[in-house]
Amino acid sequence: MEGAVKLGLLSVIFFASQINCQEAILHISSGDSYREYCIVHNHSWTPLSETLDDAVQYPLVNWTSTLLCNASGILPDLVKGKALVVTRGECDFSQKALVAQSLGAKTLLIASNEDLTTPSANDSEYAKVNISLALMRYRDFLEARQAFGEGMQVKLYAPPYSKIDPSIAVILLIAVVTVTLGGYWSGAYERDRLNSGVADTEGGDNKADSGQLSLYSPLKVVIFVAMMCGMLVLMYYFYYVLVYIIIAIFCLASASALFSCIDAVLEKIGCGTLSFSVRNWNFSVRSILLAAVCISITVVWAVYRNEDRWIWILQDLLGIAFCLNFMKTISLSNFKICVILLSLLLVYDVFFVFITPFFTKNGVSIMVQVALGPDASGEKLPVVMRVPRFSAWAQNLCGMQFSILGYGDIIVPGLLVAYCSRFDVWIKSSKKIYFVSCCIAYLLGMLLTFAVMLLSGMGQPALLYLVPFTVITSAVVAGCRGEMKMFWAGTTYECRSFGPIYPHFTPPDNRRLNLV
Repeated sequence: MEGAVKLGLLSVIFFASQINCQEAILHISSGDSYREYCIVHNHSWTPLSETLDDAVQYPLVNWTSTLLCNASGILPDLVKGKALVVTRGECDFSQKALVAQSLGAKTLLIASNEDLTTPSANDSEYAKVNISLALMRYRDFLEARQAFGEGMQVKLYAPPYSKIDPSIAVILLIAVVTVTLGGYWSGAYERDRLNSGVADTEGGDNKADSGQLSLYSPLKVVIFVAMMCGMLVLMYYFYYVLVYIIIAIFCLASASALFSCIDAVLEKIGCGTLSFSVRNWNFSVRSILLAAVCISITVVWAVYRNEDRWIWILQDLLGIAFCLNFMKTISLSNFKICVILLSLLLVYDVFFVFITPFFTKNGVSIMVQVALGPDASGEKLPVVMRVPRFSAWAQNLCGMQFSILGYGDIIVPGLLVAYCSRFDVWIKSSKKIYFVSCCIAYLLGMLLTFAVMLLSGMGQPALLYLVPFTVITSAVVAGCRGEMKMFWAGTTYECRSFGPIYPHFTPPDNRRLNLV
């Protein structure tokens, strides 16, 4: 039941209801008290009013003891001009509706113990039915009867579904802020590493840094993307097994990432720490308390991960931490690797969103099915940011509707943003020209993605827009500044040529850098 915006290392943007029916609201009242419940209906039968004020109110007659496949045992005077609720089963919806109509009922509610589906019939049957027809959950009827007794009044109405929702702005904010913070953190980490390297070299003890993992080989990039493709296909065929493995990995990775993020913030603000020793083992009080908090948050998410009403807050928190730590830990060594990786992932994104529907049985892309799960009520992969659709009032009564943003739409362009941030450090750019330009390009790419999605009314592979925006912008900045050779070669070039900036490096010539 999720509208989406893109499934990342799974990757695409969606923004549509996944409930296969037309949701509406059942307003039940008695005196000054009222409650509202989810119902589903079919526009092919009598349409419902769009607002509560325009809806007609009817007394509700309880006949859930019958299936209403025929009129036997029901006096027309008891239901004439009223709303009638019966139990689902045996005969089809149109037969129940025609019987209720013949008895003089104005509205028919069918209480169901099964999943709510669109009440449908043969095309020839629709014209015969002139009363409102809708399905409701049987447990909702029992709750309403317990709250109001038998004197219930009902109204049925269907608020219009809006494509534009404030959740879009929240999703956009999460994406841009996470990419910006991740890139900044990567640059700050690189600055500290190089400063430490200078000190170590001058002291005669050159230590290898193990805090980052670097992708520097095109072959490794190709293997990495091929593994992603294979994993996505395996998830499509063995979803019900692999989903729990992915959940377990996410719990471990996100707890560690959240610890790293919060610890870095505490270190930055100068929060002191106490330590103690036990049998020559040193323990930090701050680290122990922080680890306990991070593990607790992750455990709460794991236990309540299917509670849509509020657990999305924890999932987004863990997801942001995961993306930030990933961008800080994994570094692309040069612009060439960035171009290869992002280009391959763009092709991967487009293929699994637009091409795979031609090969699946139900015509839905592999990316979508893996992102949202084959069963709407089952386990979901924790690889997306989720924000509830604030304007989807009727839909949220039936099941929470979300705008979702895949981690891949943050991490993949974020790796290029992080490289630009590190390059600014290498050339000592005080204005961080590469980093700022790439962040702006990412924002514009996201805005274009949302615009195309809303105009077309269909999900979009966001990397189709984000990759060209960020890659071309970075290349243009490097070309205009005359630094393309350095920008393209990256770390390897830095080690050969950045002597004027870091004295322990020896440049091959006296070339000068543009410092901004």
